[in-house]
Amino acid sequence: MALVRTTRAAISPLDLVVARGGVAHDGVMGHEFVGVVERVEGDSAPALVGKRVVGQPEIVCAACDLCRAGLSRHCRARRTLGVGGVAGCIAERFVVPVRNLVVLPDAIESEAAILTEPLSCALHASQVVRIVGKTYVTVLGDDAHALLAAQVMARQNASVRVLGECPERFSIAEKWGVKHRHASEVGLRADQDVVVCSSPDPRSLVAAMGMVRPRGKIVVRGAEAHERIDWSGVDLSLVADAELEIVGARGGRIADGVAALEQKQFDVGSLLGRRFRIDDAVAALRAASEPGALKVIVEFPG
Repeated sequence: MALVRTTRAAISPLDLVVARGGVAHDGVMGHEFVGVVERVEGDSAPALVGKRVVGQPEIVCAACDLCRAGLSRHCRARRTLGVGGVAGCIAERFVVPVRNLVVLPDAIESEAAILTEPLSCALHASQVVRIVGKTYVTVLGDDAHALLAAQVMARQNASVRVLGECPERFSIAEKWGVKHRHASEVGLRADQDVVVCSSPDPRSLVAAMGMVRPRGKIVVRGAEAHERIDWSGVDLSLVADAELEIVGARGGRIADGVAALEQKQFDVGSLLGRRFRIDDAVAALRAASEPGALKVIVEFPG
C-alpha cells in the first residue's frame, strides 16, 4: 500500500451521487486525484516515494477468477475509492494500493493531470465500438465527462455531435469543432450509427434507442454505475426489433490517459472549472452541482 499526499482532487459525477445519498458511503469521498507518494508499505516500490502520481480508482483483489483471467476491472471483490466505506482522496492524505498508481511525467502539469481518469474513461468508450469512415455518432450529455468523450471520438470521425441542455457548455464543443445541438431540438429519427449515453440514465437510454439506426450501437458509460437505478419503465422490445447492440463502458486504463496527456493529444484545460481550497470542500460540492458547471477542483496546501 502507498500513503499519498493529495495536491489536487476533482469532484466527479459519482461524488455527487454519493453526496445526495444515492450510494451508501460513510467517510471521505473522491477518486480523481493528483498527489505525491510519501510512503510505501515495506519494500514494495521504494522508487515511488516522492513521485507525483495519479491512480486507478478501482481496488481489486488480484486473486479471483476474473482477475486471473485478465479482467481485473470486473474483479468480484472490486471496491472503489470514495464509495461503500472505502476512504477517498478528498483528504490531505489517503491510502491506495501501489499497483493502482501511475507516475506522472514532468511534461504533464498537475492542472491537466486531474483529468487523467475522465480522459481514460473517454478513451475506453471510444474503443468499445468501431468509429471509422462516415460513422454518425451522437453523445448524449454535456458535462465535462461527456464533452471529453465527444472530443476523443471526434478525433476519429468528424461526424460526431453533442446533445445537451446547457448552452454555456456548447462554446467548448464549438471551440473543438464538434457539432452541438440542444437536446430538445433533435428528433428521434433512427439515423445514428452510434449513440453514447454519458451516464446510465433510463431517459438517455430511451432517447438513444429512438436515435440509433437498426443494428446500430448504444454505449452506456458508467460514471454512476454504483447507484441503484429504476429501469422498470424502459421498454426493451425495440432492442430486439431493431437488433440494437448495447455496450457498457465503465472505466479505462489510467496509463492510457497519462500517455494521451503526455502527447498533448486532447484539450483538457477547457474543461477545468472553479477551484476551491480543501476547507471549502462543501462549497465545491455545491458548485459542482450547479447547472453549467465544469470540472470543479479542490486544491490542497503545500
